[in-house]
Amino acid sequence: MGNLIKAEMRKVLTTKSWWALMIPAVLFAFLFALGWGAITNDLNDYLGSSDARQLAGALGVQLGELPVGLLSLAHGVNIGTMFPVIFGVFALAGEYSKKTITTTFLTAPNRVSALTAKMITYIGWGAVYGVVIVAGASLATLLTVDSRGLPSAGQWLAVLGAGVLATILATLFGIGVGAVWNSVVGATVTLTIWMLVVENVLVFVSFGWWGVRWLGGVLPNGTLNGIVGAIGAEAFGAAGVSVPGELDKDFQWLLQYTAGAPGAFSWWAAALIFLAWTMLFFAGGWAANQRRDIT
Repeated sequence: MGNLIKAEMRKVLTTKSWWALMIPAVLFAFLFALGWGAITNDLNDYLGSSDARQLAGALGVQLGELPVGLLSLAHGVNIGTMFPVIFGVFALAGEYSKKTITTTFLTAPNRVSALTAKMITYIGWGAVYGVVIVAGASLATLLTVDSRGLPSAGQWLAVLGAGVLATILATLFGIGVGAVWNSVVGATVTLTIWMLVVENVLVFVSFGWWGVRWLGGVLPNGTLNGIVGAIGAEAFGAAGVSVPGELDKDFQWLLQYTAGAPGAFSWWAAALIFLAWTMLFFAGGWAANQRRDIT
């Protein structure tokens, strides 16, 4: 197994995909966090509605001192996690495209060993992506968010842990989708359109037209975003906690949406639901590749 993992690591390092995707991942995380950091300062300046006063009182904080930097971090990390998903697609679907899968399977004791080594290798790469993406979003947050709105040290560590967990699961999710689809282009285009456009439209329309608030808490992109985004939502009393004198449900959903986690139940629930999506596609891809012919 050790030699198989070394072989997988060499495959990654001898291609351009790992850094070609990591650079835009960090760049997008930085830019999105930078933009949201500038916007969130205004939230502390202008919060003054009755709902906001109720929220602040329930959380025991003063208006103007909410940790709005969590919103900046969440949006930066969430956009960055799209790139580990695409990176994961290359893991197996890329080998079929380049015709190297034959060598991979024939030099391993069996396909289970080869796929296990690939999974372990990409878990490590997913963690690396998580650290650099959170670092990029954190730098932008520090540059733009006023000190009164910065998260506490504990909240920052929570974002780091959740961000690494999210990117690991995102990478495995990408492997699974790529393995099922067996096409880099097809899987990448479909995932990008679904996660950035289709699902966001579904969540927004379902809330606006039918009042469905939970849809984002169960769909793949929503649950992936919720792993980090729900930390901010929880800090604002909009997810994972019980706020005395319950918030207006529409206002609660709006806070979740602002945190990048509309419909999220809590960060750990989002992680478990996205883990289920990951295992569904990963198991499907695993099964498909036990039977798939190689040439």
